[in-house]
Amino acid sequence: MKAVFMTDQGKVRLHNEDAGGIFVNRDGNRLAIVADGMGGHRAGDVASKMTISQLKQKWEAANGIITADEAEAWLKEHITSVNSMLLDHAMSHSECDGMGTTIVAAISTNRFVTIAHIGDSRCYLLNESGFKQVTEDHSLVNELVRSGQISREDAEHHPRKNVLLRALGTEKTVEMDIRTIIFEEGDILLLCSDGLSNKISEQEMMGILQTEELLERKAGTFISRANENGGEDNITLVIVEFSESSEGDL
Repeated sequence: MKAVFMTDQGKVRLHNEDAGGIFVNRDGNRLAIVADGMGGHRAGDVASKMTISQLKQKWEAANGIITADEAEAWLKEHITSVNSMLLDHAMSHSECDGMGTTIVAAISTNRFVTIAHIGDSRCYLLNESGFKQVTEDHSLVNELVRSGQISREDAEHHPRKNVLLRALGTEKTVEMDIRTIIFEEGDILLLCSDGLSNKISEQEMMGILQTEELLERKAGTFISRANENGGEDNITLVIVEFSESSEGDL
């Protein structure tokens, strides 16, 4: 297994409210996370960084997660716990009132990947069947697309594109989507914030992932392209590749 994490402030934002990482537990399995924080007075970066810190700590102490059911249960339990932690922090720190974060997290083993997400940070899969988005945005615009009120083309430039219907840390109860997919030799997983997915087409993403470059170089190309296309938002991504090669392992 190979993996790389990269984040960039972008060309416009004064600070980076995204956070993420790749963490290994006692069994050698990986948890990859991207979180895109939101909220005034820098509260967004508080929410995303607290989320990453808590899940990192819990994952690195975890073991015995062998089946997809166990992976799904772990994500549900600990993301729910983070939701409560963020709410409590916001209630006791007025400067963090209204903060929250998106999250897309993937537990990857040699047999499967289990993905959980809330908000509009995304997960894509490149395999022998092609390249596809495997998460569904929890956003107002995506709901309008799903209900047939607007087209996907209209959604790209909709004035309320950034309105989320779900976020971590904003409500007492949190609903997340969780799914497990088979992960096979040569498959590649891309997790990213909307600072990347809003700036690079799926066709471009697939092209970058299919190059023979090292994962670090591919990640750098994603960041560069997003900045070349405006870089109005923070840009964060994780690439995970199922490979027997040890080069570039994390």
